Amino acid sequence: MRTILETGTPVGVVGAGAMGAGIAEVAAAAGHRVVLLDVGASALERGRGIIDASLAGQVRRGTLTEAAAGAIRARLTLSEDIADLAPCVLVVEAIVEQTAPKAALFARLEKVLGAEAVIASNTSSLPISSLAISLERPERFVGLHFFNPAPVMKLVEVVTIRDNATGLGPILVDLMRRWGKVPVQAADVPGFIVNRVARPYYAEGFLALGEELDAASIDHALKAAGGFRMGPLELADLIGHDVNYAVASSVYSAYAGKTRFRPQDVQKALVNAGNLGRKTGSGVFMAGTKPIIALEPTAPRPGLLCFGEGLAALRAAELEAADDVALPADTILIDGVLLRLGDGRTAAALAAEDGRTRIMLDTARDFASASALVASLADPQDFAARTAFAGFAQALGKDALVLPDRPGGLVLRTLAQLANCAADAAHDRVADHAGIDAAMIHGANHPQGPLAWVDQAGPAWVRQVLANLAAATGDDMYLPSEGLPHE
Repeated sequence: MRTILETGTPVGVVGAGAMGAGIAEVAAAAGHRVVLLDVGASALERGRGIIDASLAGQVRRGTLTEAAAGAIRARLTLSEDIADLAPCVLVVEAIVEQTAPKAALFARLEKVLGAEAVIASNTSSLPISSLAISLERPERFVGLHFFNPAPVMKLVEVVTIRDNATGLGPILVDLMRRWGKVPVQAADVPGFIVNRVARPYYAEGFLALGEELDAASIDHALKAAGGFRMGPLELADLIGHDVNYAVASSVYSAYAGKTRFRPQDVQKALVNAGNLGRKTGSGVFMAGTKPIIALEPTAPRPGLLCFGEGLAALRAAELEAADDVALPADTILIDGVLLRLGDGRTAAALAAEDGRTRIMLDTARDFASASALVASLADPQDFAARTAFAGFAQALGKDALVLPDRPGGLVLRTLAQLANCAADAAHDRVADHAGIDAAMIHGANHPQGPLAWVDQAGPAWVRQVLANLAAATGDDMYLPSEGLPHE
């Protein structure tokens, strides 16, 4: 079996679509002779075009020489004949995401390949154990879930059957590292790691949209304060709402309706209306239009700031500030207006508790580097509080974004629920903490692993935030996971 790791050993890829072509390119770039198989010359030519365009782009950007690109092309063979896969020690299936066609292909592959050859599926949602049922040699079957575009995205989820005793997992982890990937071994559960743990990012965005928060403001808050590269709504537009909603529904069904994976009706309505995102020209946003973010207008700089303990990252040398031991922790008095860091409740609830809070500050992944501060008001008509917050944020060189008052705000609620799902995955032994965090960074482009964020924010505080969210919303999906670490 170690021969899979040798440079130059033949590898097969079945399916010349975007994913299959990308995997073939990755294998060829790692030095393997690759047979790319599909039905029909037109499909193969499309696959060749995908690879040629990818290589040409790398040459243009200077990340690949013309000679190296030529060598990769020379190692690729396009074929319509399954017999050409016979010498391959590894064949990766990347065809339609349906059980029956995959099972039929695997049966044909077993008749062609040697007894030691490994068959891998690139499935993103179908259980590896169920796909293996029809195989004569299920012990040689694994999941290798690449992410699109395969030449760019680093993560590969390596999924072996639970009772597989062949040691294929570590061998394929080594192989994926040789291919320049970040492999993570995942248990054979619905959604594996990323398609399970990432669900709250989209779900919280659509929940907020359903509560009539402005779409552009939702995305801006999660990028500017949450640190994400794309907002959940624009990302869902890019993926396609039909695809994204189908994954959400699939994971929800596979977990027998476990509430943390609940699909959102707002996205379902988009699918039913045919507004699938960029592919149709309209989704949450209209293609070709630039969303307008409802930022606060320019406001006067604050005259005097008083800080309770905490929120040190929001201190600035150029702003007059004082410490006030009488103030509660994580509060700032801005010209007499009290701002308090949110904890999973509403601004109105905080105001009712202490009689003073007028501004609830949403969290940021890193307040120092965040380009926006996000807040809610205990009284939406409190113009003085709105002005004080805007002036403070702008004096720090940050956007000021005021959103409607809701439990946990937006950024905190999203980060906490991502952490909750990640902790569930760790508790269910889908992968270890490091693997889950690596998967979310390299497979979902998150700026930080959700469990690393828990360590940064403090496990006890995160648990309290989630408990507050569950109580404030009346929704058990926010109850803290048993897998969340304790301090």
